[in-house]
Amino acid sequence: MTVFIFLGALLAAMFIGVPIAYALLLSGVALMWHLDMFDAQILAQNVINGADSFPLLAVPFFMLAGEIMNVGGLSRRIVNLALTLVGHVRGGLGFVAIVAACMLAALSGSAVADTAALASLLLPMMKRAGHDPAKSAGLIASAGIIAPVIPPSIGFVIFGVAANLSISKLFLAGIVPGLLMGLSIAVAWWWVAKRERIVPPPKASLTDRLKALRDAGWALGLPLIVVVGLKMGVFTPTEAAVVAAVYALLVSTLVYREMRLHQVREVLVSAAKTTAVIMFLVAAAMVSAWLITVADIPSKMIALLEPFMGNQTLLLIAIMLLVMAVGTAMDMTPTILIMTPVLMPVVKAAGIDPIYFGVLFIINNAIGLITPPVGTVLNVVAGVGKMKMDQVTRGVLPFMTAQFIVMFLMVIFPQIVTVPAQWFATR
Repeated sequence: MTVFIFLGALLAAMFIGVPIAYALLLSGVALMWHLDMFDAQILAQNVINGADSFPLLAVPFFMLAGEIMNVGGLSRRIVNLALTLVGHVRGGLGFVAIVAACMLAALSGSAVADTAALASLLLPMMKRAGHDPAKSAGLIASAGIIAPVIPPSIGFVIFGVAANLSISKLFLAGIVPGLLMGLSIAVAWWWVAKRERIVPPPKASLTDRLKALRDAGWALGLPLIVVVGLKMGVFTPTEAAVVAAVYALLVSTLVYREMRLHQVREVLVSAAKTTAVIMFLVAAAMVSAWLITVADIPSKMIALLEPFMGNQTLLLIAIMLLVMAVGTAMDMTPTILIMTPVLMPVVKAAGIDPIYFGVLFIINNAIGLITPPVGTVLNVVAGVGKMKMDQVTRGVLPFMTAQFIVMFLMVIFPQIVTVPAQWFATR
């Protein structure tokens, strides 16, 4: 009955159009009434405590770094470098999008920011070259969701705070799975592109490649600084976010000189607006997380999943299918905040490595960004490319399928995640 009250109130509020943050608060209030413990002071305290977290300071700074990259020319130079490297092969512009997405993912950690940059730069080029607009848009959308998996990742920051896990370990564990996501859509794009009869552009000369590499050198320095700094213990993920934002600002204004003073204010305002939405979601979700613990919902979930507890693979498949279903109707951040306090006790009771589970959970939520009907990243591509939503949805299907296949391979073969994670952790 407790679970029904919580989910019923949440879904009913969302159904009538209440914003998700307020829906979380309403479901929390409904649960408090049901438990006969309503207290406005407890509600307010949990909202404040939910946002009062040092690790969460990484979110605004990574968002700011992503905004600065797009305005300051870092994203454009990354795309140009990828163009000189792989633009000449069959379907080359698609591979450019994938390579550029992996590079951009290592700079900002925001799927929306990376997808907007890729769509604005590459989608017009792919249309002019003669590629199918729907499949081109679908490829760019699926490439954009690599950002929450390759560090630095805003999704890992939020999950690490909600699950009380090491964000640095989550970052390092996400490197290889993120690259495998890129490889999966590269295979899918190769299969799609071989059916098209499009003449690729000429191969870039060595001089042009070296020039593009030199031009993008400062941009490529950012992920190197972040990953090495985290690995060597020079700074925490929160401090890494500050380093990323300051580095991007200095490169954009002093090195590339593409960012003007009046643009700094616009970038700060844009990042602040996005951060405010995320932080309010986190604060509201902490009310529900506290009540979920008080109502002992995790133990009820463990009892519900008892038939699968003896087999970690079957349990993970069941959980992944559940998260997939939720991801079709809910955005990434609220899904993480709502489901983490419910699922983590189940995962720990089954003896599953929490870091390994965190990687799978974030990958699943990232793919949720391109699953209709919500599909935040699909909306971004449709908006930037001035396309209909159903076109982008149709085009993303082969790439989304490829990424789901990779995710379930990681469920069946945990070593795909755990072995590289241990290697990065011990090097």
